Amino acid sequence: MAARHENTRRPAAVYVDPLGEPFLQTRFALPARPATFLRRRRLTEHLDQALGTPLTMVNGSAGAGKTLLVADWATRLGQPVAWFTNETEDQGCGVFWAYVLQALRAAGLPLPAEIGCPGDAGRVERTLLARLADELSGRPRPAVLVLDEFDRVTTPQIADQLEFVLHHAGPGLRLILVTRTEPLLPLHRYRAAAAMTEIRDAELAFTADEAAALLERHGLRLSADATRALVERTRGWAAGLRLCAMAAQQHPDPETYLADFEAGRSTIADFLLAEVLKRQPARTQDLLLDVSVVERFCPGLAEALTGTGGVEPELAGLHTQNAFVEDLGHSWYRLHPLFGEILRTHLRVRSPGLEPELHRRAARWLRASGSLPEALAHGAAAGDWEFAARALVDDLAIGQLFTGLRADDLTELFARMGPEVPGPAAELVRAARDLAGRDVDRGLSHLRRAEKMLRAGERPPAEPRARAGGGPRDERGPRDERAPRSAEGAHEPPSDAADRLSRALLEALAARLTGSPGRAEKALAEAVRLRGETPAHLLRKHPEFTALLLTHLGSARLWAGRFDEARDALAQAAGCPGGVSTALPREDSLGHLALIDYLNGWPGRAERQALAALEETEQFGLGRPSGPGLGQLVLAAVAVERDDLAQARRLLDGTAGSGTVPLDPVTAAGRSLATARLLLARGEPRAAAAATGLAVPALTASPWAEVHTALVTAAAQLAEGRPDCAAKVLDEVPYAGEPAYAAELARVRLAAGDRDTAIGLLDLMGGQDNLGPGVTVRAALVRARVAQDEGDDAAARKLLARALLEARGERLRRPFAEAGPRIRHLMDTPPLQALAAGWLVPGVPAERGRPGTAAEPAPLVVEELSGREREVLGRLAQMMSTEEIAADLYVSVNTVKTHLKSVYRKLGVNRRGDAVRQARERGLV
Repeated sequence: MAARHENTRRPAAVYVDPLGEPFLQTRFALPARPATFLRRRRLTEHLDQALGTPLTMVNGSAGAGKTLLVADWATRLGQPVAWFTNETEDQGCGVFWAYVLQALRAAGLPLPAEIGCPGDAGRVERTLLARLADELSGRPRPAVLVLDEFDRVTTPQIADQLEFVLHHAGPGLRLILVTRTEPLLPLHRYRAAAAMTEIRDAELAFTADEAAALLERHGLRLSADATRALVERTRGWAAGLRLCAMAAQQHPDPETYLADFEAGRSTIADFLLAEVLKRQPARTQDLLLDVSVVERFCPGLAEALTGTGGVEPELAGLHTQNAFVEDLGHSWYRLHPLFGEILRTHLRVRSPGLEPELHRRAARWLRASGSLPEALAHGAAAGDWEFAARALVDDLAIGQLFTGLRADDLTELFARMGPEVPGPAAELVRAARDLAGRDVDRGLSHLRRAEKMLRAGERPPAEPRARAGGGPRDERGPRDERAPRSAEGAHEPPSDAADRLSRALLEALAARLTGSPGRAEKALAEAVRLRGETPAHLLRKHPEFTALLLTHLGSARLWAGRFDEARDALAQAAGCPGGVSTALPREDSLGHLALIDYLNGWPGRAERQALAALEETEQFGLGRPSGPGLGQLVLAAVAVERDDLAQARRLLDGTAGSGTVPLDPVTAAGRSLATARLLLARGEPRAAAAATGLAVPALTASPWAEVHTALVTAAAQLAEGRPDCAAKVLDEVPYAGEPAYAAELARVRLAAGDRDTAIGLLDLMGGQDNLGPGVTVRAALVRARVAQDEGDDAAARKLLARALLEARGERLRRPFAEAGPRIRHLMDTPPLQALAAGWLVPGVPAERGRPGTAAEPAPLVVEELSGREREVLGRLAQMMSTEEIAADLYVSVNTVKTHLKSVYRKLGVNRRGDAVRQARERGLV
């Protein structure tokens, strides 16, 4: 201030610029901070580095808070700061330097009179700059000069002159540029020499915590989720947050207002339109408005939207100017979310009716470039549903309505397509939409209409590559659509191969949903025939198509009881290329394979397949559209076999949210089977019989489903003391001689008093090598019961010993519980007790009954090991590594580690060796 008072005693000529106008003192004043200003420590600490580097650049968009940041820092610096706000565009080198000199004097920096002052608005003497640099270089303490709004300086000569002074002033000058754009100075030299401090737009953005503190200064307290959402929408933009806060102060429910406010009709819109859009040339304004309809854009797409060429430099310039255009890399950009909202609103006012046309252009360019998801979204936004349906089908992407991360998005998008949209592609999409929603009748109706159209040759012509003069006129005059950039395989010639192949997939799904294996085989044959007419790159691009087709075929074959043929198709589906697009069909196929293993009596294999199925979708965080799948039902059935009824109940409870309409008859029968067997095991025969009576949506009967339904019903009759009724139920079963069912049928027949039929059924199993212990253990127990009835206890014990040995590895407890008390009584002998110890019968029976000794108490097991934990423990005892166990069980290493931790906890140990020793002592391995 003293220097300013001294200046007032000088001649008036000293206080005018080269244009003869008086200096505006407000341009030298530090901007005032509002009462709600929030000092952010991380930024001020970074700015403190400015005192150690010759050059500092604070570069950010309009309203990013850069000026207030530097002004607040300057007030607390403890030394004078020369401040010059460049409020106008270039008025010449002389005017610029006259203001710089005056800024230094206004800050109290004594400059000798011989430095002089520019007398010409358009030029400045080199000697003046040299004298200024020399004067600054000799200062004991560097002068701090802030040039605010430096982006308005566009004359290269001024930048050269400023670089000259900065370089020769040496440690005597610390220059701070506050700018929206990269200045013309040779910044690369300062960066290379680590002589520059930079704070850029991303660093200026508010964090969620900082935004919460700023909102509190405005008297607003939002939830953490609401604050994060606001920060995401504004990208932490300082002016946007402040303007939102001020608007929300006037609203009775600030949180709701901030979640739903229309950016295009807010004070933020006024700010951005004035500070960003209207500062651009007319051509650039048009460019920004046109690209506002897309989420991201590149030069080619922008040219297709605007109908003009050569926009690449403009896009790059908008980004470097911090004009709310974000660089995504590889020549792709996007608008700041709020700026995009505002531009779209402004576009509708400025050019009514143009927006749908822009969406149409974007859709065709994106389709041609291979960006199908975006093309579909813009086709829908344009109301061009015929294009959207055609694009989906031609890309062979109709399977994405059923699998992957985009299924919900596509279903929601095409739910808006009305019935008036013509063409086979639209009918196929409607069929897929209805079949995905389990409305089989409507889906089949649409499939029939699509087939009729295809037979009549109804297919629209290919989309034109370019169209001149497309779109409505606005104040910018006629506009031409630029031809979209081509992409490999993007546009295919007119053909109905994709239509027919898509129809084959949907026919296979319909066959699966209706339990029609013949229909599924026809669909497969059609698909195989059409694959040769389909571009190979489309099949490679959509592996989910093949995975879905094979899964549907395998499910239909499984329903028909053709287990070996079903396994072939399902194994191929499970072996399809991995990734999110095939995760659901791979899970589905593994679940079906697990059911086949379970039905063939291999509960251990079934469990491994089922767990592998669950891991397929868990690794991608996918949820099944119809709830938990077949794999979880198989795990429940396996838990019943192991008499782990609590675990079975938990697993079945987890499938309750899938509703009353399962994915297909196989899943419906699997759920009914697991539920009924659990209820039988819990002593609820009537509920079990009722569970088997649930309707299964199938046009044809399934032999295994009918047999198992009859078995449960007969067992329920036996449990209620009605063996004659049980026998009658079994008499009506159309048993086709499948050995997998023979053991259970024999058990129920024997319990119903039909010994001869029971033995005859067991004889059918002779020579079968594909049957697992779930079948053979039951067969051995039935034979043991027959031997016991014949008075041959020795043979019965031998058969029981064989059953125990086979069941032990799989921990099959349920067959012994079903065998009856007479069979269980045979186990009360030392050799059989030893075989049952630790997994079927608790305790250490070898010590029991020895004269003069008390039975040794069994080791304490705090909590029973699960089936998978026992499998891991068994492999641990075989000295297998964690990686080997994971490979053997088809699970991840992390899953094995989780099981090991649980095993250690339950056994009360901390090491592998101790776990194996404890397990052997307890008869667990």
